[in-house]
Amino acid sequence: MIKLSTDVAFREAVQGDGITMAVFKTTWCPDCHYIDPFMPEVEQQYSGKISFYEIDRDELPDLCSELNILGIPSFVAFRNGKELIRFVSKLRKTRDEIEQFLERTVQIADALPN
Repeated sequence: MIKLSTDVAFREAVQGDGITMAVFKTTWCPDCHYIDPFMPEVEQQYSGKISFYEIDRDELPDLCSELNILGIPSFVAFRNGKELIRFVSKLRKTRDEIEQFLERTVQIADALPN
C-alpha cells in the first residue's frame, strides 16, 4: 500500500480513471493494526483492478474533515476524482468483509460509465 502524506498527493492519486482505494488509518488504532497482516494478500488479489493508498488521518486532518472521515480504518473508493463507495463501520472489519466490499466496488465501477 502506497502511503500518501500530502493533500496534493491524495488529490492526484484519486484523479485516475481506475479505482483508487484510500484506506484511512492511524498509528494508534488497534483495528487498523488488525488488518495489517492480511492486507498485502488482499491487495495482490486486486492487482490491476484497484490501486491502494494509505492515509494517516492524524497527518491530514483537514482532508479527513472535508471527506467526513470519522471512523478508522475507513475504506473509500474513488474514480476520476469522485467517490464511488465507502466502507465504514464502528465494528472491526474482517478480511471477508473487506473482500466483499472490494468486490462490490469493482462491480459498481464496472456498471458506471467511465
